[in-house]
Amino acid sequence: LRHRRSVLTSSKRSYFMSLREKMDITDQVWSELHLRAVNAMKQAYAPYSGYPVGAACLTRDGQYYSGCNVENAAYGVGLCAECGMVSDMIKDGRSEIIAFAAVNGEELPVVPCGRCRQLLSEHMTSDAMVEIPAGILPFSSVMPFSFGKTDLNEVSTSTFQEQ
Repeated sequence: LRHRRSVLTSSKRSYFMSLREKMDITDQVWSELHLRAVNAMKQAYAPYSGYPVGAACLTRDGQYYSGCNVENAAYGVGLCAECGMVSDMIKDGRSEIIAFAAVNGEELPVVPCGRCRQLLSEHMTSDAMVEIPAGILPFSSVMPFSFGKTDLNEVSTSTFQEQ
Protein backbone atom coordinates (compact mmCIF):
# COMPACT_ATOMS: atom_id res chain seq x y z
CA LEU A 1 0.00 0.00 0.00
CA ARG A 2 1.59 3.22 -1.15
CA HIS A 3 0.63 5.39 1.85
CA ARG A 4 2.77 3.43 4.30
CA ARG A 5 6.40 4.02 5.13
CA SER A 6 8.30 1.72 7.40
CA VAL A 7 11.26 2.21 9.70
CA LEU A 8 11.27 -1.36 11.02
CA THR A 9 14.20 -3.70 10.62
CA SER A 10 13.60 -6.57 8.21
CA SER A 11 13.47 -9.16 11.04
CA LYS A 12 10.88 -7.14 12.99
CA ARG A 13 8.93 -6.53 9.78
CA SER A 14 8.86 -10.31 9.12
CA TYR A 15 7.70 -11.01 12.67
CA PHE A 16 4.88 -8.47 12.50
CA MET A 17 3.86 -9.62 9.01
CA SER A 18 3.53 -13.20 10.27
CA LEU A 19 1.32 -11.98 13.14
CA ARG A 20 -0.81 -10.10 10.65
CA GLU A 21 -1.21 -13.15 8.41
CA LYS A 22 -2.27 -15.31 11.37
CA MET A 23 -5.12 -12.91 12.04
CA ASP A 24 -6.32 -12.90 8.42
CA ILE A 25 -6.10 -9.13 8.24
CA THR A 26 -5.44 -8.76 4.55
CA ASP A 27 -4.17 -5.80 2.55
CA GLN A 28 -7.78 -5.40 1.38
CA VAL A 29 -8.90 -4.99 5.02
CA TRP A 30 -6.14 -2.44 5.70
CA SER A 31 -7.14 -0.56 2.54
CA GLU A 32 -10.76 -0.53 3.71
CA LEU A 33 -9.73 0.73 7.17
CA HIS A 34 -7.61 3.44 5.56
CA LEU A 35 -10.47 4.49 3.25
CA ARG A 36 -12.94 4.64 6.15
CA ALA A 37 -10.48 6.67 8.24
CA VAL A 38 -9.96 9.08 5.31
CA ASN A 39 -13.73 9.45 4.79
CA ALA A 40 -14.19 10.16 8.50
CA MET A 41 -11.30 12.64 8.48
CA LYS A 42 -13.02 14.56 5.69
CA GLN A 43 -15.94 15.16 8.09
CA ALA A 44 -13.75 16.38 10.97
CA TYR A 45 -14.50 19.70 12.64
CA ALA A 46 -11.04 21.20 13.19
CA PRO A 47 -11.34 25.00 12.77
CA TYR A 48 -8.86 25.79 15.57
CA SER A 49 -5.93 23.45 14.91
CA GLY A 50 -6.46 22.83 11.20
CA TYR A 51 -5.50 19.21 11.96
CA PRO A 52 -8.34 16.90 10.91
CA VAL A 53 -8.10 13.26 11.98
CA GLY A 54 -10.13 10.22 11.05
CA ALA A 55 -10.04 6.84 12.78
CA ALA A 56 -11.43 3.44 11.80
CA CYS A 57 -11.50 0.01 13.35
CA LEU A 58 -12.59 -3.52 12.58
CA THR A 59 -14.22 -5.59 15.31
CA ARG A 60 -13.82 -9.33 15.83
CA ASP A 61 -17.28 -9.94 14.34
CA GLY A 62 -16.40 -8.11 11.11
CA GLN A 63 -17.99 -4.70 11.72
CA TYR A 64 -16.26 -1.45 10.79
CA TYR A 65 -16.57 1.76 12.81
CA SER A 66 -15.11 5.20 12.27
CA GLY A 67 -14.94 8.62 13.87
CA CYS A 68 -13.49 12.09 13.34
CA ASN A 69 -12.08 14.70 15.67
CA VAL A 70 -14.44 17.46 16.85
CA GLU A 71 -12.78 20.58 18.20
CA ASN A 72 -14.34 23.21 20.43
CA ALA A 73 -13.52 26.84 21.24
CA ALA A 74 -13.02 25.65 24.83
CA TYR A 75 -10.00 23.56 23.77
CA GLY A 76 -10.20 21.03 26.60
CA VAL A 77 -13.60 19.68 25.55
CA GLY A 78 -12.58 18.71 22.02
CA LEU A 79 -12.95 15.05 21.08
CA CYS A 80 -10.36 12.96 19.29
CA ALA A 81 -11.44 10.79 16.35
CA GLU A 82 -10.94 7.64 18.41
CA CYS A 83 -13.53 8.83 20.97
CA GLY A 84 -16.28 9.06 18.36
CA MET A 85 -15.29 5.73 16.84
CA VAL A 86 -15.34 3.91 20.20
CA SER A 87 -18.62 5.56 21.17
CA ASP A 88 -20.26 4.41 17.94
CA MET A 89 -18.92 0.88 18.44
CA ILE A 90 -20.13 0.66 22.06
CA LYS A 91 -23.54 2.05 21.05
CA ASP A 92 -23.88 -0.96 18.73
CA GLY A 93 -22.98 -3.39 21.52
CA ARG A 94 -19.52 -4.23 20.25
CA SER A 95 -16.18 -3.94 22.01
CA GLU A 96 -13.50 -6.21 20.51
CA ILE A 97 -11.24 -4.29 18.11
CA ILE A 98 -8.88 -6.45 16.05
CA ALA A 99 -7.52 -3.76 13.68
CA PHE A 100 -7.23 0.02 13.88
CA ALA A 101 -6.00 2.88 11.68
CA ALA A 102 -6.04 6.68 11.95
CA VAL A 103 -5.06 9.31 9.39
CA ASN A 104 -4.31 13.02 9.30
CA GLY A 105 -5.43 15.66 6.79
CA GLU A 106 -2.85 14.41 4.28
CA GLU A 107 -4.37 10.91 4.50
CA LEU A 108 -1.22 9.58 6.18
CA PRO A 109 -1.22 7.23 9.18
CA VAL A 110 -0.88 8.87 12.61
CA VAL A 111 -0.22 7.53 16.09
CA PRO A 112 -3.11 7.93 18.55
CA CYS A 113 -2.37 10.33 21.40
CA GLY A 114 -1.72 8.87 24.85
CA ARG A 115 -5.29 9.43 26.03
CA CYS A 116 -6.67 7.64 22.99
CA ARG A 117 -4.23 4.74 23.35
CA GLN A 118 -5.59 4.29 26.88
CA LEU A 119 -9.17 4.49 25.57
CA LEU A 120 -8.42 1.97 22.83
CA SER A 121 -6.64 -0.41 25.22
CA GLU A 122 -9.94 -1.11 26.99
CA HIS A 123 -11.43 -2.44 23.73
CA MET A 124 -8.51 -4.01 21.85
CA THR A 125 -8.19 -7.79 21.67
CA SER A 126 -4.90 -9.20 22.92
CA ASP A 127 -3.75 -9.73 19.32
CA ALA A 128 -5.07 -6.44 17.85
CA MET A 129 -3.00 -4.73 15.16
CA VAL A 130 -2.65 -0.99 14.49
CA GLU A 131 -1.35 1.00 11.56
CA ILE A 132 1.02 3.83 12.52
CA PRO A 133 3.69 5.70 10.51
CA ALA A 134 6.24 2.99 11.37
CA GLY A 135 4.03 0.28 9.84
CA ILE A 136 1.46 -2.23 11.04
CA LEU A 137 2.25 -3.35 14.58
CA PRO A 138 0.62 -5.21 17.45
CA PHE A 139 -1.23 -2.77 19.68
CA SER A 140 0.72 -4.21 22.62
CA SER A 141 3.91 -2.71 21.16
CA VAL A 142 2.29 0.73 20.85
CA MET A 143 0.78 0.63 24.36
CA PRO A 144 2.84 -1.93 26.29
CA PHE A 145 1.86 -0.99 29.85
CA SER A 146 -1.72 0.21 29.77
CA PHE A 147 -3.83 0.70 32.87
CA GLY A 148 -6.74 -1.71 32.81
CA LYS A 149 -9.55 -3.35 34.75
CA THR A 150 -7.21 -5.70 36.60
CA ASP A 151 -5.30 -2.71 37.99
CA LEU A 152 -8.45 -1.52 39.74
CA ASN A 153 -8.48 -4.59 41.97
CA GLU A 154 -4.93 -4.02 43.22
CA VAL A 155 -6.12 -1.49 45.81
CA SER A 156 -8.14 -2.70 48.77
CA THR A 157 -10.40 0.36 48.66
CA SER A 158 -11.50 -0.27 45.06
CA THR A 159 -15.21 -0.82 44.52
CA PHE A 160 -14.75 -2.17 40.97
CA GLN A 161 -16.41 -5.49 40.20
CA GLU A 162 -16.01 -7.25 36.87
CA GLN A 163 -19.37 -7.69 35.11
